[in-house]
Amino acid sequence: MTGPHLQVDDAARLSAAILDEVESVMVGMRRPLKTALAAILAGGHVLLEDVPGLGKTLAARSLSTTLGLEFGRIQCTPDLLPADITGSYIYDPTCSSFVFREGPIFTGLLLADEINRTAPKTQSALLEAMAERQVTVEGTRFPLPAPFHVLATSNPVEYEGTYPLPEAQLDRFMVRLGIGYLDPEAEADVLHRRITRRAEQAEVRPIIDAATLRHLQAAVETVDVDPDIIRYCVDLAAATRSHAAVEVGVSPRGAQMLMLVARASAVIAGRGFVVPEDVKGVAIDVLAHRLTLTPQSWAQGVEQSGVIAGLLEQVAGPAAAPRTNR
Repeated sequence: MTGPHLQVDDAARLSAAILDEVESVMVGMRRPLKTALAAILAGGHVLLEDVPGLGKTLAARSLSTTLGLEFGRIQCTPDLLPADITGSYIYDPTCSSFVFREGPIFTGLLLADEINRTAPKTQSALLEAMAERQVTVEGTRFPLPAPFHVLATSNPVEYEGTYPLPEAQLDRFMVRLGIGYLDPEAEADVLHRRITRRAEQAEVRPIIDAATLRHLQAAVETVDVDPDIIRYCVDLAAATRSHAAVEVGVSPRGAQMLMLVARASAVIAGRGFVVPEDVKGVAIDVLAHRLTLTPQSWAQGVEQSGVIAGLLEQVAGPAAAPRTNR
C-alpha cells in the first residue's frame, strides 16, 4: 500500500501489522509500542526512560526494521563530541579540498542510546536536528533524510557520570515512555522464545517502507478534531500552569503535541476522528516530561506523571458523541 491516498482503514491495518511484528520479539509491551508508533506517525521523537535490561534498544531496532527505515545508532558517552553525531569536514588529498563526511545522524531512525550519559554540548547537537530536520556544520546547512526520527533511551536510576536532559531538549521529544517490568507469565514467554529460536538476536521483518510511512503520516493529517477536543487539550495544558506542585507548566507546544499524538492514536484505532479516550490514553506520556516541579513538591516525592493523572480526573472532558468514520 504505497499510494498517496492511504485510507484510515488501510493505515490501521498496517499499524496493527507493525505492532504485531514488533511484539513478536517484544513480549507484553503493546501499550508503549503503540504510543511510540503513534508518536512516529505524528512526526515526532520518542524518549524511552527506564532501568536497564527491559529491551529499549531492541524496541528501537525492531521499530526501525518494521518501518523500513535506515537505522543508525550512537552510544552516548561523556567524551562524545557533537561532530561525532553530525559529521564534519575532512581533508581529501585526492581533490586537495575539505569534503563533508556525514555522521550517524543522517539516517531514518537514530537511536541515541543512554542519552543522559553525554555532555550537554553534545546533547544540544541533536536539538537542531530534532526541531528543524537539518544540521549546520561550519555555517553550511545539510538537510536530513525524510522521514527522520530520534528514539533515545535514558537510565533514570543512575546519577553518577550522567547529565540530565535540560527542559529545552526534553520538550523536543513528543513522548516519554516507561516500559516497566513484565508480569511473570510474559517474562516466562520471553525465556521460552529464546530457547525456541536458538539464537541470541531476535529478528523482525519489514512491514512497510519509508515511502509508505510518509503516507501513513499523511493519513494522520486527515483526522478530524472537534473544537471540544481541541479545548480539552488546551484545558489540560492550562491546568498544569496553576497546579500547586508545578513551577513551570505545559507550553502551548505541549498542547499541540497532545492533539497530534491523539490523532495518530485514532488512526491506529481505525478512526478518522479523535475521541476523548485518545487524548486521555496518551496525556501522561506527552505532558508529564514537560512539567517542572517546585522544589518542595520534588522533595516530597511528587511525580510528574502523578500530577497529570490527577488532572485527568479533575479536568472535565467533552462528552463522547457517537460518530461514524469518514
